[in-house]
Amino acid sequence: MTDTSTQQFTFKAETKQLLQILIHSLYKDREVFLRELLSNASDAINRLRFEMLTNQNVLDPDVELKIHVTVDKDNRTIVVQDTGIGMTQDELVDHLGTIAQSSARKFLETAKEKNQDASGLIGQFGVGFYSVFMVAEWVRVTSRSFRPDAQAVTWFATGDDTYQISPAEMSERGTRIEIKLKEDAAEFAEEYRLKNIVNKHSDYIGFPIYVGEDEKPVNKQSSLWRTARNEITPEQYKDFYRQTTLDFEDPLMHVHMVTDAPVQLYALLFFPAKSERNMFSLRKEDGLKLYSRNILIDEYNKDLLPEYLRFVQGVVDSEDLPLNVSRETVQSSGLMPKLKKVITNQVIKELETLAKKDAEKYAAFWSEFGVYLKQGIAATPADTDTITPLLRFKTNTNPETWSSLDEYVSRMKDGQKVIYYIVGEDPKAVLRSPHLDAFQANGTEVLLLTEPMDSFMLMSLRKFKDYELKSISGAEADGTEQPKAESEAEKIPEGDFNSLVEKFKQVLGERVTDVRASSRLVTSVARLVDADENSNPELQRVYKYLGKEYEVPKKVLELNPAHAMLKSLLKTDGELQTIIIEQVFDSALLVEGLHPDPSSMAARVQQIMEAALKGQK
Repeated sequence: MTDTSTQQFTFKAETKQLLQILIHSLYKDREVFLRELLSNASDAINRLRFEMLTNQNVLDPDVELKIHVTVDKDNRTIVVQDTGIGMTQDELVDHLGTIAQSSARKFLETAKEKNQDASGLIGQFGVGFYSVFMVAEWVRVTSRSFRPDAQAVTWFATGDDTYQISPAEMSERGTRIEIKLKEDAAEFAEEYRLKNIVNKHSDYIGFPIYVGEDEKPVNKQSSLWRTARNEITPEQYKDFYRQTTLDFEDPLMHVHMVTDAPVQLYALLFFPAKSERNMFSLRKEDGLKLYSRNILIDEYNKDLLPEYLRFVQGVVDSEDLPLNVSRETVQSSGLMPKLKKVITNQVIKELETLAKKDAEKYAAFWSEFGVYLKQGIAATPADTDTITPLLRFKTNTNPETWSSLDEYVSRMKDGQKVIYYIVGEDPKAVLRSPHLDAFQANGTEVLLLTEPMDSFMLMSLRKFKDYELKSISGAEADGTEQPKAESEAEKIPEGDFNSLVEKFKQVLGERVTDVRASSRLVTSVARLVDADENSNPELQRVYKYLGKEYEVPKKVLELNPAHAMLKSLLKTDGELQTIIIEQVFDSALLVEGLHPDPSSMAARVQQIMEAALKGQK
């Protein structure tokens, strides 16, 4: 670089700082330098192809449109050469010198004005090329424009304060980038390493990428998501899914979408058959692969779908994302919310269609991923109306099948204005809850909520259409007919019952706020209800699941005055009566899922059994 016609340019003061940000802050993985160079090469070829649509007066019009990567392991050099549009000296200074001129100052000023991390703005200023200095001691860019009379020119820089421009010898059209690798970047001087990077990040660039002396391109050059749906077989979809995930099972379903407005995108999304990834899965995190014009810019993008749809896997490719956008900070692009809205709406639409057309397949989906949608209602209340039609529940009258809230409403009894639910710990145990007595007797349908996430969901899910959701564990549940009253002869006489109530209060003390008769119990002996109608049992369970220190409000113990066990209890006294009262209370706690130490009942249960056996003698 000692030619007398060599021109030396000094980087502005801000540029040194900017380069440090690019090299040390923007990219977490140094291998992305090659992705950036291949992306730029692909863009240059695309621009030439566009130029040739109207202009055939170009240098080497018949040369193959390609990218060639060569490596010299001994000298630690890499050369990336394309047959694209090329650059004149002015264009080279403009394109590679932008960072040294106004954009550097504008970049830092914008970061200061917005009071944010500067790395979040990098993608707006076209500086992706400079990621090469993460691995390079120096970089030499030689280019010859497509214009037949243009002269070749070279740009040289080490990432320090200056860069140089000089004439060059280059007969072919395009750009050649020569990189001298740092000692600690010698791993990139291996052909197999570069091929792996191409396969990972640039497999779907639409032009052949050759590495070394290979005559066969390393990349596929075609992207399934950009192929017309009617040209793809079901097996091709499955093969693509298996190759990108290493999932042994076929996906439950796929969504292949192409849109032009409000954003231009291609997407190929998959719903796995199982929520748990197998141990060999390639996808170790949630997120979609995000491409810009067939260039992978984010392996695990979590901003394209809401968190409650994070189980969806696949690819999104948008023409609207500029190729020079920062690959690591693409979420800062104003386009992302638009992409997210379009993709989310399509995924929800596909789920709604599946639910209507194939209830069995949707049931399989719900069994695996229903908890994600419940989490969506809990964590994203604004999306409740969107998610609610997709919810499925089992009920006391249909405990083996899934029902939507619409189906529940269609089966409601005349005059019923409330959707009833019960929260419990176990699907089978909840069916034995004393709270269900009156509803079972009247044939009133109740939603069975037995997953931990249900309590979180209920914090936001208060209504469905015009129907309030109401727990049957309250002291009263309006809107249902009371079960047929027992005859007075079958009930414990009022005086005797009151004395029994006093005995319960004496034994239980401050553990309950009251003990009283229930008009709602049919087969059960007792139940616990909230003393305050405005209490929030769901919040109580949420705190329990979160392990928070939260004292469950003391409850009212309601007794069934017609129950045979209480009649027998009247005839019992002393220690046995006391331990039976304790067991009635503990059993009620257990049914509610509130017992702090269920194993503590074992000794008492043994006492009761021993007493029962003695009574048989």
